[in-house]
Amino acid sequence: MKVILRKDIEQLGKVGQVIDVKDGYAINYLIPRGLAYVAVEGNLKALEEEKKVIEKRNLQELKNAQQLAADLEKISITIPVQVGEEDKIFGTVTTQMIADSLSEKGYQIDKRKIELEEAIKTLGIYTASIKLHPNVTAKIKVWVVRE
Repeated sequence: MKVILRKDIEQLGKVGQVIDVKDGYAINYLIPRGLAYVAVEGNLKALEEEKKVIEKRNLQELKNAQQLAADLEKISITIPVQVGEEDKIFGTVTTQMIADSLSEKGYQIDKRKIELEEAIKTLGIYTASIKLHPNVTAKIKVWVVRE
């Protein structure tokens, strides 16, 4: 059965591709979940309109991510921690702590989007990367100071 993909599916293809799959897979999985249409002429026209809407949405998301990245790169956050001997901190500074500090400054960032180059176990200045979009990554400075 020929179907048109509505969403990217890793093993099958990208949005808008016309692919041939087994009837059962299309009828029982792809079509009920809204992942594909049956490849008929009317659905091909509807897909073209949907592609335009998706393209506009993706462009807007990219612009928003670029603006947010520009704003985030201007700020730095300070995380106070308890320290022991030789300025070693108890535990590590986590991405959740960074996300909480960002939310205090008014930026709601999911902790799963924050990446640390190395585990933060001592006082100092570190750089954290925030993946805002597949093409946009912001870098912020994280100051780890004594509480």
